[in-house]
This record gives sequence, structure tokens and C-alpha cells, in this order.
Amino acid sequence: MPRAMNPWGLVLWGVVACGPVPDAPEGDEVSLTAHQALASDNGESLNGLAFNGLAFNGLAFNGLAFNGLNSAAFSGWYEQDPALADTVMKYVTACALAAGETRTYTDARGQTRVWAGGLGLAPDWGAGQPATVREQQLVSGCLAAHVNKFGRTVPISVQARDGRGQPIATAPGELSTFAQREGCFFGNLFTQSGVFVGNDAPPLRPHESSVRACALETGKDACEPIARVGACETLCTKDPSGTFYTQCTHKGVSYAPVTTRIRTQDIYACGDGVCQFTERAGLGLGIHHCTLDCGLF
Repeated sequence: MPRAMNPWGLVLWGVVACGPVPDAPEGDEVSLTAHQALASDNGESLNGLAFNGLAFNGLAFNGLAFNGLNSAAFSGWYEQDPALADTVMKYVTACALAAGETRTYTDARGQTRVWAGGLGLAPDWGAGQPATVREQQLVSGCLAAHVNKFGRTVPISVQARDGRGQPIATAPGELSTFAQREGCFFGNLFTQSGVFVGNDAPPLRPHESSVRACALETGKDACEPIARVGACETLCTKDPSGTFYTQCTHKGVSYAPVTTRIRTQDIYACGDGVCQFTERAGLGLGIHHCTLDCGLF
């Protein structure tokens, strides 16, 4: 969002919830309010929804600094599709605000919505100021990072420096639990500049599949409109600890990214004895025809 108080459009997708929590049933949406949003002391979170918010890009908040929730512009946007708008606000609030912070809105039907903070990537925006460019980029990357191509709920770890350059906290044991590096997500949805993903580990081989897919699978357009742009290490600068990336550059533009990690068990292999939802029956040893796990038919 520009620093001036002008209307802006934002395409949103993905879902965030709190962590650490047990896996939710496959295909179920995780309620932020049920889990108190993202954990208060770390970047562990759940992702779950597929790309169901892509066409809903009329988020004109008139320079929303979270003090605009009572404005006519926000109400007009919200009432276009209250159910989807409620979900979108869960995404935005959980990425932007810190755990323990909430935003409340009463809709036209008198129903009160409470959206909980989590990662705290945009402290200035949350404090009532226009989002800085860095905060726009971080929230954009955060939203994209919480997409799940298959609509499944699976825990991930999110690493980043917030809008003021401070690293979000990492819980004890988080890096070992989420030992598999996954991707770097960056861009700027606030300015409709697009959003991008790079792989932070070698791409999946033909016999491998992931419950998340977008960062590690091959195929240029597999997760449109998130654009795959290559390896993170060729595009981005690492934090001194080597744990996550602090800046990614694409086509001459630099972005503040978020970096994701997943559990090693969330990468599947044809031949592991389990016919995963990412695998299909048929004659072969790849995920599309995995005889060893799924049989011939």
C-alpha cells in the first residue's frame, strides 16, 4: 500500500493458523480463533486452503492502517462477500499482527468478527500507520507461503525479519522439527506486482511429491499466479545464521521475503509403501503411476 492514504487492491490466497498444534483432518479449514492464531513465541503455523481467494481482489481499504475497519470503504468491500472477506482478514491479521493482538469488526448483520494476530510481520501497520513497502512485501510473502495447493492442513515453519528488521522468534526445537528447507516467498500484492516462490532445496524428483508442492515441485506454472523463479540461493541473501533469507531480488526489484521449512515426513516417495493422495495407480515408479504404493488400478 502506498504511504499516502489511497485505495489499493490486493489479491489474497492461503491460510494461516496457529502452531504448534496437531494436524487437522485433511481438507478441513483451520479456524484461527479456535487455535489463537499463530503461536505467540515462534513462527510455526498451519497452512491449508487452496487458491479460492484469487479472484477476490477488491480489497480497497482506503489506506487501511487497521483503524479503517469502521470506514465505509471497508464495510463496502466486506459486504460484497462476507464469508470470503472474513477469511481474507484472518490471513492478513495473522501475518501482520503479533500474537495477543486482535482486530474486531461488526458486520451489517450484527455479527462480530475477531481476527487474531500471529507472526507480527507488520508492526507499524498494526500500530495504525500506513504499511511500509517492507511490510507490504512481508505480508505478501507470508500470504503466499500459506497456500496449500491441495487444500490440506499441514504445519510449516516461517522465518523472517519483521518490518523493523527484527527476526521473528524461533521456538526451541522448531528448526529440528521442521528440518526440511522448503522455499522463499516474496513479492508485493499491495501494488499488484505479483508474488514469487523460489526453492530452498533441490526440486522434487519424479518419484517424490509434497503435501505443499508449490516451492519444491517442478513445472513453471504449477501454482499460478504464484510464479516460480528458481533457487533461493541464487536470488536471495541469507541471514548471518544461514537459517533464512533477508532479501530476494527478481528482475531488478528487491523484496523482503519469508522463508519456509517443513517436516521431512511431508515429502513422500513412490516406494515407501503408502499410496499418498499425491500418487496415482498405474504402471511405473513415478508419482503419476506408482505401482509400488498404489497398484496398477
